[in-house]
Amino acid sequence: MVVKSKGIPLATLLLILFLSAIFPTSFSNQVLNSKKPIPSSSASSLGSSVAFQIKGNVYPLGYYTVSLAIGNPPKVYDLDIDTGSDLTWVQCDAPCKGCTLPRNRLYKPHGDLVKCVDPLCAAIQSAPNHHCAGPNEQCDYEVEYADQGSSLGVLLRDNIPLKFTNGSLARPMLAFGCGYDQTHHGQNPPPSTAGVLGLGNGRTSILSQLHSLGLIRNVVGHCLSGRGGGFLFFGDQLIPPSGVVWTPLLQSSSAQHYKTGPADLFFDRKTTSVKGLELIFDSGSSYTYFNSQAHKALVNLIANDLRGKPLSRATGDPSLPICWKGPKPFKSLHDVTSNFKPLLLSFTKSKNSPLQLPPEAYLIVTKHGNVCLGILDGTEIGLGNTNIIGGEKISNTNKF
Repeated sequence: MVVKSKGIPLATLLLILFLSAIFPTSFSNQVLNSKKPIPSSSASSLGSSVAFQIKGNVYPLGYYTVSLAIGNPPKVYDLDIDTGSDLTWVQCDAPCKGCTLPRNRLYKPHGDLVKCVDPLCAAIQSAPNHHCAGPNEQCDYEVEYADQGSSLGVLLRDNIPLKFTNGSLARPMLAFGCGYDQTHHGQNPPPSTAGVLGLGNGRTSILSQLHSLGLIRNVVGHCLSGRGGGFLFFGDQLIPPSGVVWTPLLQSSSAQHYKTGPADLFFDRKTTSVKGLELIFDSGSSYTYFNSQAHKALVNLIANDLRGKPLSRATGDPSLPICWKGPKPFKSLHDVTSNFKPLLLSFTKSKNSPLQLPPEAYLIVTKHGNVCLGILDGTEIGLGNTNIIGGEKISNTNKF
């Protein structure tokens, strides 16, 4: 989904970058299956966490999802995870356009409508667009995405049951969108999901609402495995005690984005001409995007390094813009990664804050048996000078 609109400033945010780009599977299982004693007193889980299993992959699906239960009795919905936007919405069982899901997978509105005068409505309808004709008017929303997709609907509240890692249970009433008019104009077909789980830090995000209720600390983290899937967590209990470093987030013109930098690119542990990159971390973007200048420099570095190796450009593979073929089709990344060098992003304002990108983190083997570069030219698709770290096998956590 790349870059979204609306939100609040990120001046106080911090970003944790895991030194390893891929967590061991055993750690993921430990997080999802952790069992702690149920507290004997209050149901408040501040200091605990909520963990979700992530499904999906960068290729061939191109998106990651989690299952979220909504309502009483609860019904489970698969949602596309997106750190680049705030609002969570589900496909509404109402007269609509763009309703592509079977009727039994739509959300039937029976929760409380959010009124136009509610502060959450003002947060999603940023001035000067926020205007209420009366105190009982419903709160309509419209969110637009950089791939020219959008969702239009109404804001409401309903129970969202959650089980915390300390064993406690809660059924908070949280606000989200009931979307009845969805559009999609991206290059790929829309995900076969019921909506979007917005993980930005704006006031309307579920993360912020849980924090305002005193249920968690304002921390969101996700780890995406190179084999597909992974896990997502809210709260700070699951942050590893070692192997992580902190780097501050930057102010962003689209303020809900997790933006950090500047960062310099290293190729095979050597400095390059790519310096001072400001980066947005966006799980809603399947791939990583560099601006044209940085992307061209990276492609030249890789191409020069591949000279004399048994690889040549695979111009006939439509999967991604830049691909290579070998003497015979590749079956997995294991067959080809020895031909490529590791990348590293070094954050110049933070000591010892490298984001390591081994070949497994930026390459993809396609169904045609070729290996392709998963870092794309963002300028070509209208991102200008924006640089985005997408969902490719990257682990990151945000605290604010």
